[in-house]
Amino acid sequence: MTSQPSLPADDFDIYHVLAECTDYYDTLPVKEADGNQPHFQGVTGLWNLGNTCCVNAISQCLCSILPLVEYFLTGKYITALQKFLLPSDCSEVATAFAYLMTDMWLGDSDCVSPEIFWSALGNLYPAFTKKMQQDAQEFLICVLNELHEALKKYHYSRRRSYEKGSTQRCCRKWITTETSIITQLFEEQLNYSIVCLKCEKCTYKNEVFTVFSLPIPSKYECSLRDCLQCFFQQDALTWNNEIHCSFCETKQETAVRASISKAPKIIIFHLKRFDIQGTTKRKLRTDIHYPLTNLDLTPYICSIFRKYPKYNLCAVVNHFGDLDGGHYTAFCKNSVTQA
Repeated sequence: MTSQPSLPADDFDIYHVLAECTDYYDTLPVKEADGNQPHFQGVTGLWNLGNTCCVNAISQCLCSILPLVEYFLTGKYITALQKFLLPSDCSEVATAFAYLMTDMWLGDSDCVSPEIFWSALGNLYPAFTKKMQQDAQEFLICVLNELHEALKKYHYSRRRSYEKGSTQRCCRKWITTETSIITQLFEEQLNYSIVCLKCEKCTYKNEVFTVFSLPIPSKYECSLRDCLQCFFQQDALTWNNEIHCSFCETKQETAVRASISKAPKIIIFHLKRFDIQGTTKRKLRTDIHYPLTNLDLTPYICSIFRKYPKYNLCAVVNHFGDLDGGHYTAFCKNSVTQA
């Protein structure tokens, strides 16, 4: 990770890699390129095909995640694709992504074209093929969703559940879940405790996602921890935001608090830099400070969760400009150069 410029940091997506996963970061062989300059694997530029800096920045960050790269370079994705009869567009995205990772890690070129991958995703999302600025977070979510759909497999498990009644009866039900390399690496689960302020009964709701969007609490300067504390603080929902209480059988004022019930191996933060005031939209240029190592999420972990994860910074997507235009770049830590 290089030092930040003196201008306000325009960080959109921050990737943190679980410190326990450092076994994946073994150095790989270095190839000698023309001109006696060493060509490090995984350090390969991407051609800009015309406002494709969003595609390139996200691809560079995904290229720096060794567990994901290893899955594609070793051909494990092929086995997953062959298990089901998938729509051609769905499998083409996964195959094109594998080709791109192969070019960036095993190729001899200093710069390669992402056109095949870009075109495959554009068949499903035509907006990304237009020569206009696109949103990096939206592109990332589309990539992760399509890779998951192409590579997912089904697991059947039996879980205990309890039926309401004068005497609780325990029964076993079959639960079907979908897993893939995407869910194994990036999936996070939040648990929301919702307390009715009238009857004081509590209900729970779970939410699963791969990109964690964080609010920015300050206009001028704050830390990533400030963003996390803002997200996880208890909120009171009143007036038009009241929630239906199943015990009172009507809408009531409630208190809602979130906690992490499943921490991912790799956590993706999206900083919400778009602010809407009435009919005016603007970009927040707040300086946000974050640690390079040992980001501790223990304060936000559900009490029954036994693991207390700490994360190291792996990559950052930057955006320079405003809502109408600009340029995306990426800072990534490479396993070979350690820079």
